[in-house]
Amino acid sequence: MNMVESRFSWPTRIYWEDTDAGGVVYHARYVAFLERARTEWMRSLGLGQDDLRREFGLIYAVRAMQMDFLKPARLDDVLQVGATLVQLKRASMAFEQQVLCQGQLLLTAQVRIAALDAATFRPRGMGDNVLAALTPHLHPESEH
Repeated sequence: MNMVESRFSWPTRIYWEDTDAGGVVYHARYVAFLERARTEWMRSLGLGQDDLRREFGLIYAVRAMQMDFLKPARLDDVLQVGATLVQLKRASMAFEQQVLCQGQLLLTAQVRIAALDAATFRPRGMGDNVLAALTPHLHPESEH
């Protein structure tokens, strides 16, 4: 399945602090870019992470991540960081993500997220209201 066209995309500009001495984006910075896209996607659904923590005692943590670096991003590039929900379970979800620059695919990632109790950091279900908000956004060709 080609996830280049995702349901959600977040713009990110590359600043000097994101690059190595050669002006190429340092590999670890992509983790932050991917996190921001997922966070902004959740926020766009009315599921701000601080609200989820305060109102429902729910937080999220990355359980696993796989990234494939295809081409480098460079200083001053404007990236589009996509996030597509491809799996939704009561206590976890998975995303396929990608980073594009001027339509060129630079990076793909598969990210598994665990739902945790904010007080104990133990896995827990997201609750029917959160699942109901997420379900309509599950990619139609995905696992449930």
